[in-house]
Amino acid sequence: MNGLEKLKPADIWKYFAEILQIPRPSKKEEKIIAYLLNFGNEHNLETLQDDAGNILIRKPASKGKEKLESVVLQSHMDMVCEKNSDITHDFNTDPINAYVDGSWVRAKGTTLGADDGIGMAAQLALLASKDVEHGPLECLFTVDEETGLTGAFELKPGFIKSKILINLDSEDEGELFIGCAGGMDTEITFAYDTEKVPSDFKAFRLAITGLKGGHSGDEIDKGLGNSIKIINRFLWKGANKYDLRISELEGGNLRNAIPREAFATFVIHADDVESMMEFFNGYKNDIIGEFNVVEPGLKIELKETDTPQWVIDEPTQFDLLNSIYACPHGVIAMSQTIPGLVETSTNLAAIKFIQDNQILVTTSQRSSTNSSKIDVGNMVQSVFRLANAHVVHTSGYPGWTPNTNSTILTITKNSYQKLFKSDPVVRAIHAGLECGLFLEKYPDLDMISFGPTIKGAHSPDERLDIETTEKFWDLLLDVLANIPQA
Repeated sequence: MNGLEKLKPADIWKYFAEILQIPRPSKKEEKIIAYLLNFGNEHNLETLQDDAGNILIRKPASKGKEKLESVVLQSHMDMVCEKNSDITHDFNTDPINAYVDGSWVRAKGTTLGADDGIGMAAQLALLASKDVEHGPLECLFTVDEETGLTGAFELKPGFIKSKILINLDSEDEGELFIGCAGGMDTEITFAYDTEKVPSDFKAFRLAITGLKGGHSGDEIDKGLGNSIKIINRFLWKGANKYDLRISELEGGNLRNAIPREAFATFVIHADDVESMMEFFNGYKNDIIGEFNVVEPGLKIELKETDTPQWVIDEPTQFDLLNSIYACPHGVIAMSQTIPGLVETSTNLAAIKFIQDNQILVTTSQRSSTNSSKIDVGNMVQSVFRLANAHVVHTSGYPGWTPNTNSTILTITKNSYQKLFKSDPVVRAIHAGLECGLFLEKYPDLDMISFGPTIKGAHSPDERLDIETTEKFWDLLLDVLANIPQA
């Protein structure tokens, strides 16, 4: 367990360590589903599975607490699967290699999966406990939160019975979340023809690595580097300066992560190589200078490589490089009602060469205001339509409108003040929680979200703060102890 067995409280870390052994990529949650079903049966608890794969485990109230209002605790099963390019790891089969690093728990070169494995661990610890007092409990584990919110979308009315929901998928201890942004994806496809590599051309591979990446909602305001934007700056300027032709361009991986790495293979006439190298050195110095504070690990490398068999046709290259350069990325607007909250943003997330001579560009948009979410999606669409690309939007998901008169908010605030002698921050989050979708099916739900501190979510720098995990556990227990009677 690489030191996790020594951490307190023991129960939550025990189950977190077990969860880390179980592969659980989005849309491939079969193994964690089997684990949860077995857990429920072993503990003689009512355990249900719906058509989407969501799991619900019910636990009766402790003796003397039967009259309390029922509460549903909710987390998602899947995890973002990101790794550094120099790490060999198969998320479909391999356990997460976690270790204690001072005051943090990390994984070696991959995402940790504390988002939302630590929420799951808290639920399991409560379900297994024999000494924690609580009213009737439901524990809901949803599937495919990270890539489609599928479990929340397909949750049927009547599956859960509680009218209070505590979401365990937040990442900032000391902050209580009562609202979140809605979101959508915009996907762009370019069709290209191939051309032979011209004679007397040399091939090079450009690599952008070492960026922090991170959550495309919660960290979009940090000014972090976008590997696709960075690599495109060189290619765009190079193509305007030389006869530079692209054979390969890829970057990013997931729609909800700021891209950390990007790679391109291109060819250039042998007579221009010396000039191009001087141009590259200037570009590299500029980029590293721009990001030296927020991205100290940034690496930009250019090496000669084997000549590819083909390059993409020149008109498609022109459209691709210009539209990526023009595509917005980052914060579009800040909230006018909640200080410091990003209202609207867009993330240029990934670019990949796929089958049938096509290039897929993936972007995601978020906003607390539905009309603004649609507007920024249309902004992205218009850029790529000018470049003759095919553009589609997903149906998206709703936001969660804050309710400052919430009963569970009052209970949680009081518990936090009593336990930690300080006031929690009550806010909304610029990220997609499943709560907005739950409200569509269960409009009477009273909801709150809180959790321990997780940094670098959706990147291999993901890390879970040990001290705040204990505070998260203590707060959860105290909130459950103070639930009112039904």
